[in-house]
Amino acid sequence: MRELECFLVLAEELHFGRTGERLYVSQSRVSQLLAALEHRVGARLVERTSRRVRLTPLGERFRTELRPAYDELAGAVERARESARGVSGRIRVGFQGTADARLMAAITAFQERHPGCVAEIAEVPFADPFGAVRHGEVDAAIVLLPVAEPDLVLGPVFSRQQQTVAVSVRHPFAARTSLAAADLADTPLISAAPPAPAYWRAAHAPSAVPAPAVRTLQEGLTLVAADRGAMLLCRPTAEYHGRQDVVFVPVAGVPDSVLGMVWHRDGETARVRALARAVAGAGDAAVTAA
Repeated sequence: MRELECFLVLAEELHFGRTGERLYVSQSRVSQLLAALEHRVGARLVERTSRRVRLTPLGERFRTELRPAYDELAGAVERARESARGVSGRIRVGFQGTADARLMAAITAFQERHPGCVAEIAEVPFADPFGAVRHGEVDAAIVLLPVAEPDLVLGPVFSRQQQTVAVSVRHPFAARTSLAAADLADTPLISAAPPAPAYWRAAHAPSAVPAPAVRTLQEGLTLVAADRGAMLLCRPTAEYHGRQDVVFVPVAGVPDSVLGMVWHRDGETARVRALARAVAGAGDAAVTAA
């Protein structure tokens, strides 16, 4: 297993030093593990020169075939270890926007598999998607992508949904049955306020026209109803927050809304990994049902 793990990490890094750092071993130990594996295979898997490291054609095929088998085997070992020591206590799960059916199905599946662990659910502020995880207020959170935080781990990604734009019933778009991305170019789009990162705010309000920034989703919808701007929301969130003074119009040509589970790199536990498997399973089930 150690030889295979070393090869897979080296195949990602293509650098013996960085591979050693990830595996907490010396560079010479990486070379030893690779040599042992190549001896077992009977051929070179990696070509190494003074300038670069690359996989041989056989190494490329071996990596492609090995990865799913290795992940399955490593997962089986981890599940056995967790079963032996049990997943107990509590896990605090944050959610952003709406705790929809997929998330609740994942929570239910987690509780059924681990009755000794209680899942507590809390809402994550719209304007601070990563703060609760970063400050230890929750163990993991379901947030809107993108996620580009070096101290956080992005786990299972799921719930890919078409975007809608929320507008006041008095807005010209209210009479439309659909919109294109170009229609939003000159439309003020309400965004999240800091501390949400700038790249995250821009992804959810891709407009150069000045518009208000809000702390909560309800603040945003209230400003929409007052015709102070429009707001991009995924379809399930739009349906959940339906109101008489706001119209939700589907938008084509903008990236789908996607959710992902995140946790802190220093906070990965057996409970977090078990929840990640439940979330991934709920996402797979949703895709199959669709």
